[in-house]
Amino acid sequence: MYEMRAAKAASAEWRRIFHIHKNTFCTEIGGQQNPKLKIFDRHLKRQQRDRAAWLMSSKDTLVDAVAENLIDRLEDCKKSFPTALCMGGSGEAVRRLLNGRGGIEKLTMMDMSFDMLRTCRDAEKTLPETTVETSYIVGDEEYLPLQERSMDLVISCLGLHWTNDLLGAMIQSRLALKPDGLFLGAILGGETLKELRIACTVAHMEREGGISPRLSPLAQVRDAGNLLTRAGFSLPGVDVDEYTVRYKSALELIEHLRSMGETNALSQTTRTLKRETALAAAAIYESMFGADDGTIPATFQVIFMTGWREHSSQQKAKQRGSATVSFADLQKQFGG
Repeated sequence: MYEMRAAKAASAEWRRIFHIHKNTFCTEIGGQQNPKLKIFDRHLKRQQRDRAAWLMSSKDTLVDAVAENLIDRLEDCKKSFPTALCMGGSGEAVRRLLNGRGGIEKLTMMDMSFDMLRTCRDAEKTLPETTVETSYIVGDEEYLPLQERSMDLVISCLGLHWTNDLLGAMIQSRLALKPDGLFLGAILGGETLKELRIACTVAHMEREGGISPRLSPLAQVRDAGNLLTRAGFSLPGVDVDEYTVRYKSALELIEHLRSMGETNALSQTTRTLKRETALAAAAIYESMFGADDGTIPATFQVIFMTGWREHSSQQKAKQRGSATVSFADLQKQFGG
């Protein structure tokens, strides 16, 4: 009886700390969810992130490099962002690497995984003394539990590529921003794990006579700019980086993906992989891509996106036909 009361008290305390929200605000206006389009199993993804919270290392070189590259963009902005939201993905790395950038005073950490948030909160205790007031919310990127125009900055590092409606999630992010607020996002691109895709495809064809989807579909670089524009962001910017990580074996690669919470979460796929197919994929991976030193490479393509909520102070393109000088005159003047 005592243990049951203690468990209930602990649960109530964690719920008080993490502010578990059920009401949504931005979703009421910006949600573009299509109930027929369910590519990813969000419940399974939450379970994977729960597991990753216990498997993740204190510092992941790949995750830290992506997070550092993303938040480094704050140094290019002259303005500060007093209120910020960091949602899903590699939130712990973002929080650890902020180091006062962006002038953030109040930071809200949001994740669909309760265990991941608890890990982030425990990790924060090891950080140097900071003036940033941090709060925690259990929430889903597909249904943001935020009021419209409540944030100056929204950061998503390696999380949005698992949403069933990426455009709808980005629209809600824009609605959560105040005018002249900034959105920073990093998602995995279509070239990610191309070596593993090839190895799995060949192994399935050889062992099972067909192909079963084992890796999730990912956005292409050309799609990112269109997504920002369709979501209503102004001054959109997109760039891409590729990271090559070397592993001792395919098994080590899979273990790393599990610790990142990046394993397969497709809705329509067989949950189990036959042992002989898995062993064949590992052997094919090593034979096709293995290096002389015995390691295998894995490519991670990361697409970085920036966008602003519209404001009167932002520069705008002139209307078509408003030019007073023709390109022909400029060519003559400069002798081109």
